[in-house]
Amino acid sequence: MSLFEQQLMDRLEAYALRVIGVYQALPDYPAAGHQVAQTLGKQLLRSGTAVGANFAEARRSHSLADKAAKQQICIKELEETAYWLRLLVKANILSATSLDPLLAETNELTAIFVASVRKLRAKADSR
Repeated sequence: MSLFEQQLMDRLEAYALRVIGVYQALPDYPAAGHQVAQTLGKQLLRSGTAVGANFAEARRSHSLADKAAKQQICIKELEETAYWLRLLVKANILSATSLDPLLAETNELTAIFVASVRKLRAKADSR
């Protein structure tokens, strides 16, 4: 594994832990609206923690095309995570101020994976 891949894996693990923290901060007692928070939170938890798992799979890919495909899944999971974060804010469950740093990290990670997928596909096409 390259240094870049290890650093990205570390960053994805930190990202997943931040997503877990958001989920744990959601109201969980049975009251009006809190079932909505938990439902949205579970979706966020699933997509936000799946990014690192998919990247771990991508690192062990057998071909550049397979690696690109698995990293494309990372992009999809990040896009979904961004959606749930925005929805938590728009539903007035959590404040934009509290989620903006995580949303910024989501966007940065998305940009990293978009660039990586482009590079991998270009390499695969040139072979």
